[in-house]
Amino acid sequence: MASQPIFEFYAELRDYTPKIWRRFQVSNNVTMARFGYILMTLFEMQASHLFRIEVPAKENLSTSLRNRLGDAEYNRMFADDPFDEVEEIEIFEIITEDTYFYRDEDDKVYDATDHTLKHVITSTPSKLSLAYDFGDNWWVDVTLERVFKDDNLPGRLLPRVLEGEGYGIVENCGGVGGLTRLAQAFKMKKGSEYDEYQQWLSMKDFDLETFDIEDMNFRLLRVPRIYADIYEYNLEPTERSMNILERRYLTKKKSR
Repeated sequence: MASQPIFEFYAELRDYTPKIWRRFQVSNNVTMARFGYILMTLFEMQASHLFRIEVPAKENLSTSLRNRLGDAEYNRMFADDPFDEVEEIEIFEIITEDTYFYRDEDDKVYDATDHTLKHVITSTPSKLSLAYDFGDNWWVDVTLERVFKDDNLPGRLLPRVLEGEGYGIVENCGGVGGLTRLAQAFKMKKGSEYDEYQQWLSMKDFDLETFDIEDMNFRLLRVPRIYADIYEYNLEPTERSMNILERRYLTKKKSR
């Protein structure tokens, strides 16, 4: 059974239309690094770029207290800003020699492998954001919707996705703008952009509005561990791991 409290989140790819979103559950004791790998899996990020998680710590604390106390009591107790010592944004990354390359020297960065989710956010509706690939600049905005326990839910089934819409990102396509152009090209199935995209991706059909929840739950129990090996131990994926990452198992299923 799941002995730890379960966090249920809503996550959405920022600035893309139509919305690409997920509602999913994780154990609250996962590291911030593993939480990042879970988000990357959910949105088809292939672990080929740096990532970070940003937490608006001061905003989350203020919102939590306001919800607990009510507006009137909160305003009475905290007429002046009592959170001067609380950081506006807490940043979590895999610490490497490139950690500070993409941010100001004064920013404080925490090791994502040393901090657990339950010590970073505790109550609804806490927020955080995943940034991935600082060139294409993908952002996923995440909100904690529910905290609960379920003694009938085996921990081995977590993380799991409950619902969602849209495929996810396409690596190195140029961010949200590039993804929009790619989706339009595959809808029209003609023109120079379509010819370039289908040659690049080696596929003639690509529906970015589809979401296979069964396949995603299969991947959520396997892919984050592969990403941990890549980011934390600098290990190249094994052949077995590549079979999972590239969805070769789907080809095997179709050939049966």
